[in-house]
Amino acid sequence: MKKQNLPIDNRIRELREKSDSMTQQELADLVGVTRHTIMAIEAAKYSPSLEVAFRISAVFHQPLEQVFQFQPDSKN
Repeated sequence: MKKQNLPIDNRIRELREKSDSMTQQELADLVGVTRHTIMAIEAAKYSPSLEVAFRISAVFHQPLEQVFQFQPDSKN
């Protein structure tokens, strides 16, 4: 079975690396989720709740649309 990524891309890994190589665990602690959740969001295997998306954006002092981008399926 082919794995299907979600239509929401993100720049979390890039932003973590620019933030003194912040670890997934450090980001998870700041946001209030598990490291596993951050891993899944970064890999586009899980869409965060709106609250978590805003918290992640706030950690990086970026607008939501600079961290997350909606990529609709071209078939729809």
